[in-house]
Amino acid sequence: MVRKNELREGEVAIELPPAQDAGLIFIGRIRTPWTSRMETPRQGRQDGPICRLEIFEPFVPGIKGVDFYSNLEVLYWLDQSRRDIILQSPKNNDKTRGTFSLRSPVRPNPIGTSIVKLVGIEGNAILVRGLDCLDNTPLIDVKPDRCEFTPLAAPQKGDFETE
Repeated sequence: MVRKNELREGEVAIELPPAQDAGLIFIGRIRTPWTSRMETPRQGRQDGPICRLEIFEPFVPGIKGVDFYSNLEVLYWLDQSRRDIILQSPKNNDKTRGTFSLRSPVRPNPIGTSIVKLVGIEGNAILVRGLDCLDNTPLIDVKPDRCEFTPLAAPQKGDFETE
């Protein structure tokens, strides 16, 4: 596990260009049992502990209908991750790879994504299993798992285009 300001052999850090405001709004926070990267699982497990997606006002009404799905895709901001390493050496195995070929939390835009199992709804919280992030991680979005979701709108031309 890479610690703050540590580079493994073969890794390369870059100077990041100036940030551009994408207008990102956090819709909530994620509550998990993990408070350090060293204890957080590398991949979430659907039989893992129950975690809470606490939704902030005014986004709480957006929870309506979430319980129609058994699996959700959760997007979150890995706010404690480094953003400047472009070549990484996973597990210090001397096989350097580009950041975009890994699921590492160390990336220019540290967006995490997990497919989680819905456990239930409690007030403004969605209870799930299968997360792999630190407690108090900022929540970006919640969507139905694309394998379960059928568009509710009428089909359009682009839906049927192939090569």
